[in-house]
Amino acid sequence: MGKGDAKAGGKGKGKQASGSDEAPSKGKGKAGKAADGLGTCTYVKARHVLCEKQGKINEAYKKLQDGWLSNGDKVPPAEFAKIAAEYSECPSGKKGGDLGWFPRGKMAGPFQDVAFNTPVGVTSAPFKSTHGYHIILSEGRKN
Repeated sequence: MGKGDAKAGGKGKGKQASGSDEAPSKGKGKAGKAADGLGTCTYVKARHVLCEKQGKINEAYKKLQDGWLSNGDKVPPAEFAKIAAEYSECPSGKKGGDLGWFPRGKMAGPFQDVAFNTPVGVTSAPFKSTHGYHIILSEGRKN
């Protein structure tokens, strides 16, 4: 966890610097992000699927794509929960992958980055962390 903390600390510093430097100049991309409230909140509410093997997470993601994502639809949390219960190897799978509200700095590097940058209601693409492969459904954000 020490590694993740250092990374988060470094990121925070970088954000402040870019916020003050880039806002007056050409920080259009960043300003747009801040306006969405992405990356600026303190807490995120999310569900996830965790699989040790890439093949298994891809299978779970294909079900989400076939059911909703390929049509441009959002995955309903209840349906995401069914996939999590079926595929997730995390203890949260029994609760439909529900991780509840968690603060910045609690989750390991890549998981935190994806969780805090996925808009509410959006399902992330599969990604790798130190624990395995994940898919995240963002359910809320607050400061």
